[in-house]
Amino acid sequence: MTSRAFIAGCAGPHLTPDERAFFADAAPWGFILFARNVETPDQVRALVADLRAAVGWQAPVLIDQEGGRVQRLRPPHWPEYPPAEPFGALYLSDPVAALEAVRLNSRAIAADLYALGIDVDCLPCADLRHPDGHGIIGNRAYGTAPEPVAALARAAAVGLLEGGVLPVLKHIPGHGRAPADSHERLPVVTAPRAELEAADFAAFRALADLPLGMTAHVVYADIDPDRPATTSPKVMDEVIRGSIGFTGLLMSDDLSMGALAGDMATRGRDALAAGCDLLLHCNGRLDEMTIVASVSPRLSGVAQERAERALALRQPPAEVDAAALRATVAARIRQVA
Repeated sequence: MTSRAFIAGCAGPHLTPDERAFFADAAPWGFILFARNVETPDQVRALVADLRAAVGWQAPVLIDQEGGRVQRLRPPHWPEYPPAEPFGALYLSDPVAALEAVRLNSRAIAADLYALGIDVDCLPCADLRHPDGHGIIGNRAYGTAPEPVAALARAAAVGLLEGGVLPVLKHIPGHGRAPADSHERLPVVTAPRAELEAADFAAFRALADLPLGMTAHVVYADIDPDRPATTSPKVMDEVIRGSIGFTGLLMSDDLSMGALAGDMATRGRDALAAGCDLLLHCNGRLDEMTIVASVSPRLSGVAQERAERALALRQPPAEVDAAALRATVAARIRQVA
């Protein structure tokens, strides 16, 4: 059975009978985990297995494991990872060391995830850090200029892929200038398009071949003053698939975020009509997931081809000593501490 074009969460650390029945019927393409779904390694492994059993195939399981503030797996069962910022600082003095540190850091993250059956990480962020931008990006950014940010994001993606985990490039075409947190309300960026193309969009242009991407719930007023990228056919066609040239499978950011207007059905239809391949719904509310499923078509055509290309990159990794990798990364970051 072909999957529907959406990714769903669940409410807690274990599937309920209603969730299990819903997933079996609705057939989401994948699942995403949050802190509410995480207790112990054995519990997470069991939850991942139950999610896949519900849909009857090795469906992708996503998580946000960036490091720093955005890290769903935390002590005591999992290590803390650094945010992006110190890698950017190291890059200014020693680019080679920084790129290797980022790769090793992501390889260690991938080892943690792969051991749990999680095979997609919503990393890297290629958003540029801007002084006037909201702190929701902040130290999640590798820097302020497109070239080093793209290079470091590429190294992070390579480390994940080496560890059997698919990277998700976010937030296309750039969240760094956003003056508000899109979880809460709709940010409007007023910078001229030429400035965005030369800076914010350029970081993503250098990463256009990555297998998976996530949109930004951000209005770029000089391109489409009425709709955020997620629901804007103009931003999608002219920028994301156009000037950036992103070729991968593109998911919306979370449909339940405060930036989007309208009911859940409208949000989903608008995102798909704009050109998103997949709808992402994260809060685990079954009533909302039911609506998202109702507007999600079966994955087909170009979107299905993109999905197949992405999933073909899931390869069993070689074994590594993740603790040793983390120690190496920590030592290199101390160079700029």
